[in-house]
Amino acid sequence: MNPSSRPSVYTIPPHRAFADALAAGLIARHGRDKVALAQGIILVPSNRAARAITAAFVRRSDGGLLLPRLVPIGDDDLEARIGGAIEPLDAADAIPPAMAPIERLMRLAQLVQQHMPGEMQAAEALRLAEDLARTLDHLLIEEVDPARLHGIAADLPDLSLHWQKSLDRLRIILDEWPAMLAARGCIELADRRNRLLSAAARRWRETPPKGFVAAAGITTGAPAVARLLRTVSRLPDGLVVFPALDLAMPDEEWDALGPHEPDPLKRADPATRRRPSIETHPQFHLKLLLDRMGVGRGEVERWRYGGAEGARRDAPAVRSRAISHAMAPASFTSKWQALRPAERRLGGVRALEAADPAQEAQAIAIAMREALDQPGRTAALVTPDRLLARRVSAHLKRWGVEADDSAGRPLSETPPGTLILVLAAAAVESFAPVPLLALLKHPLVRKGEARLAWLDGARALDLALRGPRPPGGLDGISTHLAQGDARDHEIRQRAALWWAEVAPLLAPLEQAFCAARPSMSALIAALRETVSALAGDEAWAGPAGRCAADLFASLEPAAEHGPARLDVDNLPPLLEQLMASAAVRPPYGQHPRLFIWGLLEARLQHADLMILGGLNEGTWPSLPTPDPWLAPRIRHDLGLPGLERRIGLAAHDFATALGGRDVLVTRARRDSRAPAIASRFWLRLEAMTGGLTRAPRLRSWAHAIDQPADYKPAARPAPAPDRADRPERISVTEVDRLKADPFAFYARKMLSLAALDVIDADPSPAWRGSAVHEVLEKWMKEDDCDPAKLRPRAEALLARSSAHPLMRALWQPRLLEAIDWIAEEIDRNKEAGRRPLRAEADGKCVIEGVMLYGRADRIDRLADGGLAIVDYKTGRAPSAKAVHDGYAMQLGLLGLIAEHGGFDDVEGLPAAFEYWSLAKDKGRLGYVASPTGGRSGVDPGEFTTLAARNFIAAARLWLTGEAPFTAKLHPAYAPYEEYDQLMRLDEWYGREAEDDAPRREEAGRPDGGGGAAPA
Repeated sequence: MNPSSRPSVYTIPPHRAFADALAAGLIARHGRDKVALAQGIILVPSNRAARAITAAFVRRSDGGLLLPRLVPIGDDDLEARIGGAIEPLDAADAIPPAMAPIERLMRLAQLVQQHMPGEMQAAEALRLAEDLARTLDHLLIEEVDPARLHGIAADLPDLSLHWQKSLDRLRIILDEWPAMLAARGCIELADRRNRLLSAAARRWRETPPKGFVAAAGITTGAPAVARLLRTVSRLPDGLVVFPALDLAMPDEEWDALGPHEPDPLKRADPATRRRPSIETHPQFHLKLLLDRMGVGRGEVERWRYGGAEGARRDAPAVRSRAISHAMAPASFTSKWQALRPAERRLGGVRALEAADPAQEAQAIAIAMREALDQPGRTAALVTPDRLLARRVSAHLKRWGVEADDSAGRPLSETPPGTLILVLAAAAVESFAPVPLLALLKHPLVRKGEARLAWLDGARALDLALRGPRPPGGLDGISTHLAQGDARDHEIRQRAALWWAEVAPLLAPLEQAFCAARPSMSALIAALRETVSALAGDEAWAGPAGRCAADLFASLEPAAEHGPARLDVDNLPPLLEQLMASAAVRPPYGQHPRLFIWGLLEARLQHADLMILGGLNEGTWPSLPTPDPWLAPRIRHDLGLPGLERRIGLAAHDFATALGGRDVLVTRARRDSRAPAIASRFWLRLEAMTGGLTRAPRLRSWAHAIDQPADYKPAARPAPAPDRADRPERISVTEVDRLKADPFAFYARKMLSLAALDVIDADPSPAWRGSAVHEVLEKWMKEDDCDPAKLRPRAEALLARSSAHPLMRALWQPRLLEAIDWIAEEIDRNKEAGRRPLRAEADGKCVIEGVMLYGRADRIDRLADGGLAIVDYKTGRAPSAKAVHDGYAMQLGLLGLIAEHGGFDDVEGLPAAFEYWSLAKDKGRLGYVASPTGGRSGVDPGEFTTLAARNFIAAARLWLTGEAPFTAKLHPAYAPYEEYDQLMRLDEWYGREAEDDAPRREEAGRPDGGGGAAPA
């Protein structure tokens, strides 16, 4: 090799498809001799780039083609990929193996947990270890000696205290880390890659390969990469091809990019000041790479090989000039005013500004679907926004199209990943109902012929676990299923039989998670065994299953080197963090002409239609990821890449993708939370061009695609069943529902559609009321209303309550204070000659041919021999207005049953009607209210007559008559929402308000004109 020879360095401008132009040029140079092409080596940045270039060669392989060897220099297994290019290595040059990534992460997490103050949880230690690993990689890639950290703090006396502490911990960790590596006989992966690249450069300088060597699409400015590319560029048959290196950029702008003296590689005194580099510019990293290669921009030539062959995806050359102008450094954008229109026009580039991300995704999907109507046309969405990508993919499925999403899905979002996570969550929460049922109903569990029988048992368990949480653990669920009342005895029995078969499958996992000091390895092994017991081979099958199996295979032995302190509560977030970094890509089944690319996938390849989506600030470009270990000033003085260099890389990706023949750029004016700010790249294009060409047709299509041709909202339901089918029994508590919302009564009583209790529910007002009733009933029946025994009964109830501890803590003081008030009130009544007669008394009578039944919470005997009907309320008592309007007649109807002798062993006429509320009134909990007298204006002696008159009128309309069960006749007294969806409330409520007014007047008021019926 002649070191003084002119370097062979080229660039392919952005208006040309890089992979196609490269393949066409290499075939033109070496394709006449197929063996010569096959002897070549092409160095590429990544496996994704290798696939793109391979596809470009295949498109030009008419008659067959022997491909050159493609070597991704970013591959973890670089030594195997680069093959004989650097083999055999001398014994002195033997490179130790790299530590496995998962083991490295675990060991770093252990160090972080040891040296961070306080009791750091394992998941947080793992998160900081990932940041630490990135910082170490930056040091190794930039060949910065970690020993420099020891003296750098002295040069920065103004460094803030928290950065000084972070730097101190980092120095301690970096002092211990090399010893850990040496003990394992390993080195860092980044260090090993540097050594392999250096060995390849040295070997090629000494003995050039027989075939050509091309470095294509590599833009990283790492010193080891720069040395390799310098060597390649000076080989007899070597060449380096850059993507979108701007040769037309004026020298003044090029020089302004930096890096300015002193160069980071010269390791000058950190106190030396230098002008800041423009790291956010798309050409900065290319300029840095050229500087480190020792190549001037004037030595770079434009790639002209291949001619017009395969130029179908190329844009006009003027596009590259326009892109160059649009991405000029901010201090040079004044030149836009002097540009000729042709120099700043972006023909073939359209813009779409959607109202929100949903409309943006819909419009993109329509544009991609439209591309399929043209034979052979390809379309690609390029976006860093994974949520937008998933939305577009979902929209495409409405046409049966599965786009090729090369970024894949995180393992944590795949069925095997969610199964593992929900299993860990269930174990951590002592098999609480919600995670347990999510686990048992997971689609991978018992997949196949046994699935139907399994789901039958899971659904029975679902019904049995409704309501407040049962006791924790597998035994707690077994105990819960063995208890219960007669109403759900059959369901609980079926669930208990099925649970007896399921619990042994989960018992080993419960035992592992309940151990005194469980190790991470033991927990991971228990999870693996339980997943296999529940799902069998289905959990480890397919791309996602194999990815999960690989993760567990590497994690289980490495876990013993992980954080020493591990609370089991931390295992689910720790696993989710690890799974989120593992991508699962389906190997086949996607559409061959529609693609979804991330920024890495989009490098070096074009489609006929390039859609650049998510162009909002914070998305493209994304916000710089902070480094919690090194202050920005320290990174600057060490010569590490600035945190904003990623913006420059994103800008280069944008400029390259903008070079497609047909381009659509899109953004949403707001995100899911607030108005969004347009990306700086979008604003540059708008400012330079004076306004991009819009694509209004796509936005209108996106708006119209889900709009029906005609709206046909449902009418207010008013079923009118035959008289013979109507109920002949009604509870006193259902009368208000019948009058206010007849349809809800119809759905509940005639259709038997009862709302299910919430799973793992906090105690609702109804549940709390039932609990209070239970305490007071047993207190009356078993303790003879002894005031001293009421509070202990309430405390025993709270002790066995399965409510959330926070809920119990909030409710307990209120309940005990109200219970004390009840005891005091009953004691005062006894002194006045009033005594409790019956508790939870069931009664019934027949009125107007309808069986009216109900339960009185308490019936007292007054001093004059009359009866007092008492109803306990955990909330406020009904208002006087409700009574005046003909509602809240429950106590009157119970009194009516008493008048008819409907309560066993209870004689007499009701003379008092009382609500004993446990709510606050006048500064204390507990008060007595009556629906008679006072503001209601109802005489206690006439209350049962009034209740009878209202009930008879309602019964004649809906129970013994033929009136329709109209929905929401009186919404003010129909607060229940269980049947709103069934009645399709949102489709007609309000729309029919005026039309239905006469019907409400006629059907909703039994007396024909008001609330309380006249005597």
